[in-house]
Amino acid sequence: MARVKGAMMTRKRRNKVLKLAKGYFGAKSKHFKMAKQAVMKSGQYAYIGRKQKKRDFRRLWITRISAACKLNGMNYSTFMNGLNKAGITLNRKMLSEIAINDPAAFTEIAEKAKAAL
Repeated sequence: MARVKGAMMTRKRRNKVLKLAKGYFGAKSKHFKMAKQAVMKSGQYAYIGRKQKKRDFRRLWITRISAACKLNGMNYSTFMNGLNKAGITLNRKMLSEIAINDPAAFTEIAEKAKAAL
């Protein structure tokens, strides 16, 4: 049986990490050991960032809805409570889009929410 050496697979594995580290500052893009550490850390940041992105957008939508509610003489929590009681099931993303692009429609929704309270 022929002896199998691991040079080819090791080189492939190292090049894969170095390719991911392309563009990093200094030795982090050139030296395997430092590149491996940087790629691992950037992977952690990316994983955390995918979770934070959802939170950040929800906060943005709520802020936009709240600002539009204040223009219609109510606060965010009473507006959302009114929507639930009126049976209007629009998500926060769509409500914020309506608040930005069509203030007249948002005013109508706010009036329905007020009437339901």
